Amino acid sequence: MNITILLLFVLGLVLLVVGAEILVRGASRLAAAVGISPLVIGLTVVAFGTSAPEMAVSVQSALSGQAGADVAIGNVVGSNIFNVLFILGLSAMIVPLVVSQQLIRIDVPVMIGVSILLYLLALDGSISRLNGLLLFGGIIAYTVFAILKGRHETAAIEAEYRQGFGDQPVVTGKGMLMNIVGIIAGLILLILGARWLVDGAIVMARSLGISELIIGLTIVAAGTSLPEVATSVIASIRGERDIAVGNIVGSNMFNILAVLGLAATVAPAGVNVSAAAVQFDIPVMVVVAIACLPIFVSGHLIARWEGCLFFAYYIAYTAYLIMTATQYGWQQDFETAMLFFIMPLTVITLLVSVWRVWADEQVR
Repeated sequence: MNITILLLFVLGLVLLVVGAEILVRGASRLAAAVGISPLVIGLTVVAFGTSAPEMAVSVQSALSGQAGADVAIGNVVGSNIFNVLFILGLSAMIVPLVVSQQLIRIDVPVMIGVSILLYLLALDGSISRLNGLLLFGGIIAYTVFAILKGRHETAAIEAEYRQGFGDQPVVTGKGMLMNIVGIIAGLILLILGARWLVDGAIVMARSLGISELIIGLTIVAAGTSLPEVATSVIASIRGERDIAVGNIVGSNMFNILAVLGLAATVAPAGVNVSAAAVQFDIPVMVVVAIACLPIFVSGHLIARWEGCLFFAYYIAYTAYLIMTATQYGWQQDFETAMLFFIMPLTVITLLVSVWRVWADEQVR
């Protein structure tokens, strides 16, 4: 493998992270000056900003042909799985995360519905341009809804905002200009980093004999999710838990609706979806999204043991992908154990947890 390709791949990741950081910082300051609550910031500005690497990579991938299309779909699906299992799991392991009522009632059900919609659209083996326009229209509608809801914030929410961010100074014309320049600079770095990352990933996949889908589901997905990792972990440590959880839920919706929607819209023939993604990876993404609801409902808290469970499942998922790519001998036994023992046991445990919370509320 050419050392130059590996170097460009690493530099692409670096530019993605730096560009996303500059973009999020500028956008967050502008949004904060308007007085939006931490949850709304997490669901929109922070989530959309940290998902900008996925946007840049997937659009660039979709324009590069069939191999790139596998990276595009793998990047979105893999990022969503990584966001919930790895990032939320790691954040909850650091400190238990309190979940907002709005997330449980509105945003998580929307995330589940969007995930199911992607699965249904992908059943025919492609996300067409029309499908892409439908998805992209969904993110516009959701953003408008979030903005309208943010304009009706109560005094309690505003107090929560001040506690999380402090009193924000008035943004001057010069400050506004600097934030806009930062946003533009971040976007330029993202585009450049995305090109290097995609080119490097495809060459690496071919030289190692690994499919582009696997590369997209693992290396590219984890790499472009690094901004989400940093944001959610730091937010959980600082006690800004609405941002930590809202960032993940918002990012997952943005990945499907905006990232994949735009990629399918700009690609000449849409985005082709491989049979492997339809049969395994997208269903895993849907199941992971659905698993959020009982965990979030159980006491409105992501406990440390639930974070450990998420984290362990991501390790298991990655191990399965590696076994599939290398044709490792334990693949079938591993799959059987996951399907018929570990996953049913997890479902039973979560249902018991939800039932206990419901029973306690009835007693009260």
